[in-house]
Amino acid sequence: MSLALDTTAAPDRMDRFYRSVRAIARFWLWFVFKSIDVRHPGRVPAGGPVLLCINHPNNFIDSLLVGAALARKVHYLATAALFRNPLGARFLLACGAIPVYRTQDDPDKMERNVATFDACFTALAEGRLIAIYPEGTTHAEARVQRIKTGAARIALGCEARYPARLRVIPVGLNFEARKSFRGRVLVSFGPPVPVTPYLEAYRQDPVKAVDALTTAIQWAMEAEVVHVERIDAARLVRAVEELYRGDLARELQEARGLAPKQIDLTRLSRAIVDAVNWFKARDPARVEALWQRIQSYRALLAEYRVKDEAVRARRERRGPRQKIRRGWEAVAGFPFFVYGASVNFFVYWVPRWVARLMSRKETDYATWRFLASIVAYPLFWGLEIWLVARLAGGVVALAFALSLPLSGVLAYRYWLGAGRLSNRLRFGVLALTREHAARRLVAERQAIIAELERAKNEYLAATKGSSF
Repeated sequence: MSLALDTTAAPDRMDRFYRSVRAIARFWLWFVFKSIDVRHPGRVPAGGPVLLCINHPNNFIDSLLVGAALARKVHYLATAALFRNPLGARFLLACGAIPVYRTQDDPDKMERNVATFDACFTALAEGRLIAIYPEGTTHAEARVQRIKTGAARIALGCEARYPARLRVIPVGLNFEARKSFRGRVLVSFGPPVPVTPYLEAYRQDPVKAVDALTTAIQWAMEAEVVHVERIDAARLVRAVEELYRGDLARELQEARGLAPKQIDLTRLSRAIVDAVNWFKARDPARVEALWQRIQSYRALLAEYRVKDEAVRARRERRGPRQKIRRGWEAVAGFPFFVYGASVNFFVYWVPRWVARLMSRKETDYATWRFLASIVAYPLFWGLEIWLVARLAGGVVALAFALSLPLSGVLAYRYWLGAGRLSNRLRFGVLALTREHAARRLVAERQAIIAELERAKNEYLAATKGSSF
């Protein structure tokens, strides 16, 4: 029996169970991440068939982020290995997930993917939204790996049945720091990838049409993330980001009067990638010389056991007022840090311990830490509030409960500040005991930054404009 495509494009409403799961996920994402920036969510229509093609840098959290960003129910294509546990299978099916069989997981069950494609066509015919990770697996590289053909096959199969109805939307997930608590993440929805132009070719030669559309989807996904074509270039890009992206951000703040939150760090990273690729194509010897100099500077940092942030701070002149203010904050904030660290010790360290114990690869860490936090925070906070209530009464317990999240944030910020102060003190000791070593580090960093400044100016002049 064939299905007629739902052409009404009525808003795709969530069921009660999915809405509840999404609300819980949104709360914990807000709690764990410092900020979640969603760019162009309006490119996803409120109703009608949609296929999201998402990069996959961070395992389970990727699905939570995309689902939280959209006001529609997202039917994810998930590896069938996740459905082997009966309880997990019931949960995933209730959330609308569709099992897909991968060669590395179920080589003897690949024929079942016929039912997977049929389920996708049925969902799209009903005007649903399907999400797929075309790379096929998670990875920690600063690039979109070569994607599989599944997304193009679904899109062209739907287009052949119901022409000019489906929207294929690329989605880019960009994490500022993959493992860090209170990090920043960008969810970017790209412009739709047209499918209709490939339909006639699909009817004549399906394999070539699928390959061509797969390449178009690949390019569209790369445009929404910080994509580095080669692994060796990725290492140089990361090094330049660590040394120079902060300087570029401050330059933009001063030149354009922007607040720190208005700086698009993802765009800066893409500009660095473009500049590195430009110089590698035109002056590879210069790029190699810069890479070797950065490597030498990193070796010196390791030898003297200091960090780049401390060397950079050495060049920043702070007035007496700023030094007094920071000193006062360190002294006055210490009791709050002790209190916050004490009452939040288990809720912070237990998820980290679980993540380190359970993660088989880098992309698993954030997911395990996130899931462990969902258990640890209610468990340990609830136990502490109960103990305070038994010892001091309900009023004190209520005040204690209200203090837990605020004290935790203050303690975390104090801990980061203390780490920076410790690094700067270590460099100060180095400057007193081995002045030549400290001067060498400062000189090396200045030389690298000067070379990056020259390269930036040459790149901007040659490309006739600023991508920064």
